[in-house]
Amino acid sequence: MPPRQQAPTRRSRRSPSRAGSRRARAPIGAGERRALARERLIESRLTPNAISLTGFCGNVIAAVLVWERLFFLGGIAFILGSIMDTLDGRYSRMSGKGTPFGAFLDSTLDRVEEGIVLTAVAGYFALHGNRIAAAGVVVAVLASLMVSYTRARAEALGVECKVGLATRPVRVVILAIGLVFARGASLGNFQLLEPAVFVLAGLSLITVAQRIWHVRNALSV
Repeated sequence: MPPRQQAPTRRSRRSPSRAGSRRARAPIGAGERRALARERLIESRLTPNAISLTGFCGNVIAAVLVWERLFFLGGIAFILGSIMDTLDGRYSRMSGKGTPFGAFLDSTLDRVEEGIVLTAVAGYFALHGNRIAAAGVVVAVLASLMVSYTRARAEALGVECKVGLATRPVRVVILAIGLVFARGASLGNFQLLEPAVFVLAGLSLITVAQRIWHVRNALSV
């Protein structure tokens, strides 16, 4: 009778599989993690329009906080809402979920959001009898709208028009600094809201002139 073979111990059966699984589970790099997160985000139900509307809500909250003289919180809400405005376009291109209406909605909400926050700032200055600053806000609103309009009209004529100092990100930064460092914003005795309004108005007017000159030269060729 042949000798009985000894059954392999539990340790001898598991050790090769454990070693193999350890070799198979190689650490994922940062690039692979970003790609995986991007794929999951694209496969989700999130749409660019949802991001645009979230940014709009953030700017409405910012306007309410500014009206209540909570400038620091209003500045934070304005920054977060503006960040959402920059993400919707990138997500639209990355995911392929963009639509012509979505692009139209994004551009429209961008103009409305900036106007809402500046209107709250103008109301604050008007209530405090600062007519010059309130007038500066009105100029800033009109000039900001003209910055966007000149680009849209130029592109309708086939001219790319992204020149100028006061682009949308620059205007966001200027107004955010003014709000965060306004008087009573709990960051010291700063008074940068009024200077920020004048800088925003001046740079926006210069940008309108720059774009008009750019389009004139492009169409004269």
